[in-house]
Amino acid sequence: MTCWENAFMPVYSSLTHALAAALIDVLWFIEGSEDEQMDPDDAVKVLEGVAHLVRQLSSDQRGELIGLLGTMAEAESDPPRREFLEGFSEGFGLLDDG
Repeated sequence: MTCWENAFMPVYSSLTHALAAALIDVLWFIEGSEDEQMDPDDAVKVLEGVAHLVRQLSSDQRGELIGLLGTMAEAESDPPRREFLEGFSEGFGLLDDG
């Protein structure tokens, strides 16, 4: 069994919410990985790639993602992960005007 099979899988209200949650899980893993788990240069490339992608979203899409992140942060019981969720919008460029 993989770690995904053992994890509690909540039911999401939309595909967008499910994909946002999956993206956060991947980024949280990358952010917390030690150098032995993932090459730091590769980690930076992935994080920068996601930041570039979310900056390309329309205003409506950004607003939807920011709202989902807020909902996810409110429901998060792990303080470091909640902090990651709360800082995501600024850290990944969702709040930039460009």
